[in-house]
Formats: sequence, C-alpha cells, structure tokens
Amino acid sequence: MRKIFGKGFQKGITLRHLRALVALSDLKLVARVSKALGVTQPAVSKQIVELEKIVGVPIVTRDRNRLYLTPIGIRLANHARQALGQIDRAAFEIEAMVSGVSGSVSIGVVSSVAPALLPGAIALFKRSTPHANVSVSEGHFVELLPQLEAGVLDLVIARIWQPRELAGIDQMALFSEPVVVVAGRKHPLAHAGELTWADVVSYPWILPQPNSVARQAIDALFALNALTPPNNTIASLSQALNLELLRVMPAIGLLPQRLAQEQAALGRTVILPLETQDLLSEARCFWLKDQASQNPTLSLFLKCLQESTEDTRTIPFD
Repeated sequence: MRKIFGKGFQKGITLRHLRALVALSDLKLVARVSKALGVTQPAVSKQIVELEKIVGVPIVTRDRNRLYLTPIGIRLANHARQALGQIDRAAFEIEAMVSGVSGSVSIGVVSSVAPALLPGAIALFKRSTPHANVSVSEGHFVELLPQLEAGVLDLVIARIWQPRELAGIDQMALFSEPVVVVAGRKHPLAHAGELTWADVVSYPWILPQPNSVARQAIDALFALNALTPPNNTIASLSQALNLELLRVMPAIGLLPQRLAQEQAALGRTVILPLETQDLLSEARCFWLKDQASQNPTLSLFLKCLQESTEDTRTIPFD
C-alpha cells in the first residue's frame, strides 16, 4: 500500500503508461493499441508490465488474445483518461493563446442545444483568446440557415432530423442526446405507470414553431404512432417560459434528457414513459464551405466545440 500511495507511484508513472492504459481500456487488443499509438506490440506489453510493477497489483487479465482490465485497472484507466484530457486541454489552450487569434464569431443556435453545449465551448474559447468576441442568437434551423448562407452568421448549431448534405455548407456532428417527453409534477399523468401516445395527444402541447424542422420531426413521430399531431398547442422557443407553463398548466412538452433530468431532480417536472424513437437526438454545427480555413476565429471556435463535447459525444439513457 505504501508503494501505491507513496512518491514512487507518482514519480514512476509516465504519460506513455497512461496512454497505453487508456488505449488498452478502449481497444482490448495489444495489436490495436500498437497501431493506435504508433509503437510496437512489445513496447505496449512493456508499458503494461512496468505499470503493474509500479502499482504492485495486476491491472489486466487475459482471455485468449484479449486483455481486460481488473477493477483496479479500470479505476486507474478512468483517472488516466481524466489526466490525459487535462494535459491535452492545456496544450490546446496554450496553442490557441500563442496563435494570437482575435476578431469575432457569430453563432446561431436552437434553444434546446444552447444550455448544454455553448457555456463550455464559449468558456474555453474566451480562455484561449480573451480578445475575441462571441455573439449568440437563438432561433430555429429554418430561420437560422438563411442567415448563415447570407453571411450574417458564421456558425449554426441545431438538432437534426434526417441528416443530409447541404450545398455550400460544411457540417460536423457534435453529440447525441435523447429528447424526452415531460410534464409538470402536478399533471394528471405525472404518476402514470404506463402510457401510450394516444393517452397524451389530447392535452395541451408546448411545441416548436409550425414551420421548423423540429416541428416536422414531432409531427412525423405522432404519425409513426398512427396519430394526428396535437391541435391544442403553444409554439414557443423559450425554455424559461416553457418550464413555467409546465408548472402552471396541464401541458406536455419535450426537453433534452439532461435538462429534463435536472428539472425532475428539482421536483419541477416528470419524465413521461414514452418512446421518442431518437427524435432530434443528434446535434450538429454548420458553416459555409472553406470559411473555417479562411477565418481563424471560426476555426478556433470549432475546435473549442470539439474539445468541449469530447466527453459527451453520446449522453446515454440512465
């Protein structure tokens, strides 16, 4: 135990050990780890043997040609992943600061994505380049896309239904997060054990604007369940307003899973047991072709988006 928690443990472990351990956790095969890290297979095996000597207990077990981490190996790999992430983030920020990027970036974003994605990306961007400015406009994709094409916006971030190529536009997937059906905690259906879509269609629904891509996707979801979309609706983009409407009236709405879970934990809403069929689960960003190479401020912000979503590429069902 003194060996594990003493200075020998801290001084003995190197970045090569940590990268080999994380790669092994993800890839399972020494051959794959070797290829991913650009080193020989004996070098990978040597790193694992050295790490086990430093830790003093086994961190891998073998099953035929595969290696699996022991419980201690899994815990160590989790810490290694966090440490490598911090180091990579530091290198990214220093590189960005040295580059001297300034200027501004104008972002259009749908309201369901903004709270989960933009705070982390903007914070990283401002740490990297304090003198660059960011402006954010909320809307739905149908109204934001023409502004991007006209050059009013540099970047658009939206949830996507039926992804497709767009002429003159580059795009990048950011993360995937389910959208769930929610109601206020005093709603008549709040404590229903089982529900079908037919049970909820007659209630007031808080939905996106009628001409939006999100609304088309929701209408298609009702059609998939052999139902006509609700006709008792409130069209609103405001998350704050929508949450208050759920509190004061027997309405039903849709929220990103993480936000819905936060609100449920606070006792403000409940998540209804309805399958949404991956409705609008993927978030993507869009920018004009070749602009990332011509606009260093936009290019840096795109890198910040990638960095800030690296740990949340898929937000799983709980």
